[in-house]
Amino acid sequence: MSMLQRYGAGPDQIDAMLPDDLRASFMAEGLFTPGEIAFAYTHYDRMIVGGAVPTSAPLTFGDGAEIGTPLFFSAREMGIANLGGAGTVVVGGTPYPLANRDVLYVGRGTREVVLASENADCPARFYMNSVPAGADLPTRLITRAEAKRVELGAPEKANVRSLAMYIHPEVAPSCLLLMGITDPAPGSVWNTMPPHLHERRMEAYCYFDLSAEDRVMHFMGRPDNTRHLVCANGDVVLSPAWSIHMGAGTGPYAFVWGMTGENQAYADVDPVAIRELR
Repeated sequence: MSMLQRYGAGPDQIDAMLPDDLRASFMAEGLFTPGEIAFAYTHYDRMIVGGAVPTSAPLTFGDGAEIGTPLFFSAREMGIANLGGAGTVVVGGTPYPLANRDVLYVGRGTREVVLASENADCPARFYMNSVPAGADLPTRLITRAEAKRVELGAPEKANVRSLAMYIHPEVAPSCLLLMGITDPAPGSVWNTMPPHLHERRMEAYCYFDLSAEDRVMHFMGRPDNTRHLVCANGDVVLSPAWSIHMGAGTGPYAFVWGMTGENQAYADVDPVAIRELR
């Protein structure tokens, strides 16, 4: 298991950043390596993002040495989304089968997590979001069919999209983590429109289901001082509370969104009009 560090930056620092500097502060790349678990510890509300691709043998984690606690889950909760082939996650000796687009909530106090693929030739791709938690809640599997789906956007704006809520008060409770998956409709390219800020929460985006040739242009920064990040399949963008977030793809894509902060009020946002962007 590896653990990257992402210390972040403030809005007054991005003017001096070149593209590689922006990527080093606001992205986590290379999390999905066959046969490995990789995490990035971010200093945005202490969210940890991670990826695991078990192949011929299961992958296991649970020790808290990297984060200064006896166990990884001594004071944390986690959401695990399967973005690949069929797999199984074992928590506390209980196996949970995860098909593509299923999500597992793992509660505080868990001692060990074991990740496995059903077929090494078509492995599971487990994407993980973990945040500090102040309550013990039971581990729960949320299947793709159980997610709450919301349809958004308009064809004339090229932003029609389907948002599926998984870890959310209306679907599966957590302490502070929110997690879901958004799919732009065929022919639509834009996500998260209109752009907005949520000063009381940070967010992480994992872009997936992109072809090798395609990219998502992710826009970030203050509304009057924007920057962009070019994202490939499996790249994760870290969006601090002070930054807008929106993106457009050169081809079909989807993304997992994960949030944490002061509340779980999904509508607690400050929209930004497109005409105000600079």
